[in-house]
Amino acid sequence: MRIRLTWKKALFSSTYSIYSNEKIVGALTGKYFAQTASGELNGKKYTFRTKGILKQETEIFDSRENKVVGRILYGNWMSNATLELPDKSVSWAYDNLWNTKWHVVDAEGTKIKYGGTSTSGEIESNTDDALLLLSGLFVTNYFWQMAIGIMIVAFLPIWISVLS
Repeated sequence: MRIRLTWKKALFSSTYSIYSNEKIVGALTGKYFAQTASGELNGKKYTFRTKGILKQETEIFDSRENKVVGRILYGNWMSNATLELPDKSVSWAYDNLWNTKWHVVDAEGTKIKYGGTSTSGEIESNTDDALLLLSGLFVTNYFWQMAIGIMIVAFLPIWISVLS
């Protein structure tokens, strides 16, 4: 089985609209720097709740049952993550230096490849697992938001001194 999806979002938005053959099939919605996001794909709904300060992790809830179905552990340097599910562990990592390509893979042969910019992209997969497909986008969005936060913290003193 080969799944091909596309996604789009506005430049300063954190809502990803997910399409199959130009028809909307899901979305991943959150707010910048919020601790919670929600995702829906092919009728399955999940909530992502991030907790912690320095070493954050995200719990994933099945929205219909309000039950934890997995968690995401983030690696150092914002370059990899592990999705822990009750029956398996799944790896997330960037594929290139520019962070425009990334993948999700597990030991059983599931492979999801993502590519995109800050406003659009593509997903190629050999599974239709909504949880894995949404988690791959969620981790990317999480890392992009962390990078923006770091840039703001790093450059804020410079901007303040220039404006003073």
